[in-house]
Amino acid sequence: MHGSTVLDADAPSDGAGPPADAAVTRTAGRPLTVLTADCAPVALACDDALAVAHAGWTGLLAGVVEAAVARLRAVGHGPVRAALGPCIHPARYEFGADDLARVVDAYGPTVAGTTDDGRPALDLPAGVRAALARVDVTDLEDVDVCTAASPDHFSYRRDGETGRQALVAVLG
Repeated sequence: MHGSTVLDADAPSDGAGPPADAAVTRTAGRPLTVLTADCAPVALACDDALAVAHAGWTGLLAGVVEAAVARLRAVGHGPVRAALGPCIHPARYEFGADDLARVVDAYGPTVAGTTDDGRPALDLPAGVRAALARVDVTDLEDVDVCTAASPDHFSYRRDGETGRQALVAVLG
């Protein structure tokens, strides 16, 4: 969806749930999943709750990371920890100047990068870090894998076809 909607996975539903880019649960053993190709999969956890988020550049601008943290804090207790999964990195993520300026305006100059050949790029991992910092989440584990550079991951930017990775998180 590339928005900021956070699904409450514990709420009664008909099984489908509304479209969302993030989900939260307090139920141990309930898996939360987010599918990505080049966008950033983010897992968030506190002592007794868990959330996942799908953060592409438009979702980042919509505040999906901040919304997921807020919802997690509303249902859980303790400090929030984050994990950032494989996503596209600036070396392979050429980005239009106007859209890059919007992200820089929202999250600061650290999100601006350059591609391997010197073109303007978005640093999506830096954007996720900036969004987390905005909501006082400093405990971040980043797997530091670029989907477009890794032959083991799907990348629409690299391949021009759809494929997805799944981040699956379960509250123990």
